[in-house]
Amino acid sequence: MSAERSFKKEIGRLRLGAGETFHGEGILAVTKALLQSGVAYVGGYQGAPVSHLIDVLVDADELMDELGIHVETCTNEASAAAMLGASLNYPLRGAVTWKSIVGTNVAADALSNLTSPGVMGGALIISGGDSGEGASVIQERTHAMAMKSTMWLLDPRPDLQKIVDTVEHAFALSEASNTPVIMELRIRACHIQGEFTAKDNVPPPVSTRNRLADPATFNYGRLAHPPVTFIQEKLKVDERLPAARKYILEHKLNEIMPGDLDDVGIVLQGGLYNGLIRRLQTLGLADAFGQSRVPLLVLNVTHPLVPDQIVEFAAGKRGILVLEEGNPEYIEHQINTFLRKADVQTRVYGKDLLPPAGEYTAEVIQDGLAAFLAAVPPRGFDTGGLDGLSPAARIREEAAEAIGKPLPPRPPTFCTGCPERPVFSALKILQEEVGKVHIAADIGCHAFGTFEPFSMGNSILGYGMSLASAAAVAPFQQRRSISIMGDGGFWHNGLVSGVISAQLNRGDSILVIMQNGYTSATGQQFIPNSPSGRDGEPTGADIEATLLTLGVPWLQKVRTYSVSEMVEALHEALTTDVKGLKVIVADGECQLARQRRLRTENAEKLKAGGRVEIPRFGVDDEICTGDHSCIRLSGCPSLSVKPSPDPLREDPVATVIQSCVGCGLCGEVAHAAALCPSFYKAERVRNPGSMERMVQQVRNGVIGMMQRGRAAR
Repeated sequence: MSAERSFKKEIGRLRLGAGETFHGEGILAVTKALLQSGVAYVGGYQGAPVSHLIDVLVDADELMDELGIHVETCTNEASAAAMLGASLNYPLRGAVTWKSIVGTNVAADALSNLTSPGVMGGALIISGGDSGEGASVIQERTHAMAMKSTMWLLDPRPDLQKIVDTVEHAFALSEASNTPVIMELRIRACHIQGEFTAKDNVPPPVSTRNRLADPATFNYGRLAHPPVTFIQEKLKVDERLPAARKYILEHKLNEIMPGDLDDVGIVLQGGLYNGLIRRLQTLGLADAFGQSRVPLLVLNVTHPLVPDQIVEFAAGKRGILVLEEGNPEYIEHQINTFLRKADVQTRVYGKDLLPPAGEYTAEVIQDGLAAFLAAVPPRGFDTGGLDGLSPAARIREEAAEAIGKPLPPRPPTFCTGCPERPVFSALKILQEEVGKVHIAADIGCHAFGTFEPFSMGNSILGYGMSLASAAAVAPFQQRRSISIMGDGGFWHNGLVSGVISAQLNRGDSILVIMQNGYTSATGQQFIPNSPSGRDGEPTGADIEATLLTLGVPWLQKVRTYSVSEMVEALHEALTTDVKGLKVIVADGECQLARQRRLRTENAEKLKAGGRVEIPRFGVDDEICTGDHSCIRLSGCPSLSVKPSPDPLREDPVATVIQSCVGCGLCGEVAHAAALCPSFYKAERVRNPGSMERMVQQVRNGVIGMMQRGRAAR
């Protein structure tokens, strides 16, 4: 499934049986838990790090076949969500996965129609999500979608045994309340290392090895269609919600951790537990084993909340702190409502002491704890000296004092040698010639083009949506607009919402499709136009053939590293008399995938005694003018500056550092932009032939003679 990482070594752990100890990371524990729960089918769309769930199961195809589990790699989140329709009419347990709220947004239509009639078999959605700058998605909350569509939301405490137990309970909770369940996993929970006691894998009762003799009997009540939708909406509140709350209480899905400072308490999302307990240790309110002196209510189920449980926990306390990451504060509002209706006057603190939005980092949590303890000092605990204890703040102040100013920002950028960087170099050169052009950006690696030194992209409105986002802009521009889209985005959404829509409306704009063969930004998973698919065979899908079949009137394929050719193609697309959509397929293999492939190939060649040639680029110090246009036009991380060796020149010269992968972009940019010819290409040869060795010896001898002669003069 993934070209970036193989899970062949981890697959053996999925076969562990009852009583054996499983060691590994969080997402592998989730995968094992699915097999222990009798899951019948799993689907999903790529999105790191939860995509590893699908990656592992694809790599474990032999085990999946033994258990009779169907695994589907979906083209987008909507198709993954629609798979859960199998649990509408059949006692099949199913799980699907995608990345965070953006994936849930794409899947919203299918999810709404799934939750209305409810499910018969357990239906679990595993969503990877984070808040704040550590996330790569818009700052919305899956919580809102769960509340809107009536799905239960789990946020397990980051402990492998707890995560595994939560997965197993998720299916049972879904079946007990006939409701789909979403389990949120933060990136730290996905990668947390630990162990748990395994159980035997459970083959599903109905499987690919034990198929149904007949389909389900038609039942109009199982459809999300009027007039039964009105009855279904009533069932959500009258039957499913009480059933869910009953299950949560009976099976103690939420954890109450008592403490001796019982006149205060903390209610928190389960995913924040590890961060909170470490901060409590720092403040002297918890020991090294996680025993907190402050009572905790850990919400491994954040929706629905159980009113009686909240009231019982808060009763008798002078104040409670609600740790709820994200905005709005849904949990805090509900807790206030429950307490006031029960006439419990415990003071509720939350967003008044903590940031209203963003990630609750260690520093944020500690500052919030200090403010809470200052507002409601626990009896028997000295709160003096709590202000200013945040270690992160102290380190930041010391660092700023040491260097005399704040650290400069370090925006992310393309990988060294990335085949998409040259396209933006070409766009920059083009705009210097023809003027500014409206550029619609998109989600993917190419979104790095919005940062320096390119700063291109007027909008990002969804994966594969760049061309659609330019539809209402293009008619008002003197020059044709240019939309950037990856090949993953093309298959995900861009084909229908962008290309077909442009064809339908006779749009006269330009689309650049970055074709590198993978969904590179999420771990290089295979897509329809990858060289090979999950079974190692060609997929049979081709972007150019698809576009020509749809009647796109103007189409060119250009090697991305050929900057001058890309400039010419873009210029022609801007000026041609051909009306309608014009598409440039910018073709270049993902450099990370290429380097992995070359390392393997070169290692095999060296092992066999073969010749290996590794290209490197450099800058001639005597020719470089110190203008640095090469850096401004490419932004390559391997291009830097160093002091000029010429004592008569003060400006530093460009230099190529050791991270160079030999892609040749620097020379291509210099040629396309008519810059100085200071770049040169060198080739490092390993296992050279006898003739090459002899020529090198002659060269070394001549150079040595010249050096000795110069030294003598």
